[in-house]
Amino acid sequence: MRNTANYLSLPFNPKLRERAKALRKAGNLSEVLVWQQLHKRKFKSLDFDRQKIIGNYIVDFFCANCRVVIEVDGSSHDENHEYDRERDVYLEGLGLTVIHVLAVDVLNRLEEVMLMLRDHPAFRESL
Repeated sequence: MRNTANYLSLPFNPKLRERAKALRKAGNLSEVLVWQQLHKRKFKSLDFDRQKIIGNYIVDFFCANCRVVIEVDGSSHDENHEYDRERDVYLEGLGLTVIHVLAVDVLNRLEEVMLMLRDHPAFRESL
């Protein structure tokens, strides 16, 4: 069951709805591969959202129960280190854990990425 209090307590910019919807439809391959592992409670029976709006940011994946954000970092992140740092500081300031995985690792070593996530301290309490 989703932790509704954790979900609804987050800031939300409704102006980003269409952008989040477009990102979901765009189907970035590495994000789609991770989503296939997370959706329908396949990962530790946890409920995840894809392209979740938090404040003025859209995160790749969000689990309200664990208060975890998973970001798949591809080439678009190569030139945006400062933006990524600011976003992470903001999200962590809300009490969220941000986990970054590289798109290249998702594409070439998906099983290892999922094992790393399973063993991540942020998900240990969900057992």
